[in-house]
Amino acid sequence: MNARLADVWVYLAASPLLGLTATLLAYQLAYAIYVRCKFSPLANPVAISVAMLVLVLIGTGTSYQTYFSGAQFVHFLLGPATVALAVPLYQQMNKLRSQWRAFLLAAVLGSASAIGTAMLLAQWFGASHVTVLSLASKSVTMAIAMGITEKVGGLPSLTAALVMLTGILGAMMATGILNFLHIKDDSVRGFALGVSAHGIGTARAFQLSEEMGAFAGLAMGLSGLLTAIFLPLALQWLGII
Repeated sequence: MNARLADVWVYLAASPLLGLTATLLAYQLAYAIYVRCKFSPLANPVAISVAMLVLVLIGTGTSYQTYFSGAQFVHFLLGPATVALAVPLYQQMNKLRSQWRAFLLAAVLGSASAIGTAMLLAQWFGASHVTVLSLASKSVTMAIAMGITEKVGGLPSLTAALVMLTGILGAMMATGILNFLHIKDDSVRGFALGVSAHGIGTARAFQLSEEMGAFAGLAMGLSGLLTAIFLPLALQWLGII
């Protein structure tokens, strides 16, 4: 029986569908835990599913390359999912037209502060130059962040891990921080989540309210665009790269 199970596993491990199936099953189980915990931000389904997948890959000796050959199908859907965020934002056009200057300024300042604090703290703690550069885009959605890091001379793989960690921690902590600061406006709360915690924060915002999700998506897109355009230029101007 054990030999037959081993043969089945060898077959599955060689199939690109392994990564896709494992990802979907892990997230479904993590989301069930999230529901049982009454949608507590501390039971973030992304964090739980990532932990599950890491344990499975380590326990089975499966390489990341083998896993990603199937998981890349989910990765591909990040682009269409991001574009689809324009639909709920369109429904908030009246508010956006009246306050677009404030949101644009918030995106500029939020992106700049996220970049500056990350790089300065990393340098203060003695991180290597490559690590500092890899941290610069950690608050931008992953697809953009990895491209920026590659351009400025950082490590895209390190940036990917930092982006995920930033999003998970942001989604877990943001609600408590915003409540502590007595920020009640859903558009402001959502925008703050989008700037600081990109896609994972945006997903959390949609769970709280559609308006929050719409403005979180706007913030994620704006901060990504501004960072992609101006971060390499700013680092060159400062002589960092």
